[in-house]
Amino acid sequence: MGRFIQTAFLLFLGFSSALGLYFHIGETEKKCFIEEIPDETMVIGNYKTQLYDKNTNDFMPSSPHIGMHVEVKDPDSKIILSKVYSSEGRFTFTSHTPGEHSICLYSNSTKWAMFGANNKMRVHLDIEVGEHANDYKQIAEKDKLTELQLRIRQLLDQVAQVQKEQNYQRYREERFRQTSESTNQRVLWWSLGQTVILLVTGFWQMRHLKGFFEAKKLV
Repeated sequence: MGRFIQTAFLLFLGFSSALGLYFHIGETEKKCFIEEIPDETMVIGNYKTQLYDKNTNDFMPSSPHIGMHVEVKDPDSKIILSKVYSSEGRFTFTSHTPGEHSICLYSNSTKWAMFGANNKMRVHLDIEVGEHANDYKQIAEKDKLTELQLRIRQLLDQVAQVQKEQNYQRYREERFRQTSESTNQRVLWWSLGQTVILLVTGFWQMRHLKGFFEAKKLV
């Protein structure tokens, strides 16, 4: 039991850790990331953009007029978020289907040169999933929670997230089992098909040879 709880907790930590990175994109170029998310889980993305300044040979804060288009698709390729934001901001969405979600970002502007940019932008992206997406300081101020009450709230959220992650792992295991069974059935039918083809081919060859020998009066 203790090992099970420890494993679940490690899975939860691995899932809930925030994704912090930066990347470079060009004008109209799109960058996408895949995030495995359980169902009914909130995701928050914080980002800021910087344009390359050839005069300073460094990346400088982007003009507010340089915006970012954020598009999120669920595992069924259904768009659950498509919105244009400013050069720095936050986007949020809640998953309704467990699985791989595609998070894509690209600039909505083709006038970087007007702002001294050299067709290069750096995007800093921080994605927070699950319990890490909650702002507990704001929650405590809003609901007037004591430190103990806030800590209990955090623990309850963590337990709920662990439950969601366990459900997601069971969902993945079920999908894998279905895929394995489907593959095994296809292999079985393919083997049976090959056997039938070989038998039919052998029978046809025997009939053909028999007719050939009879025509040559060898039998």
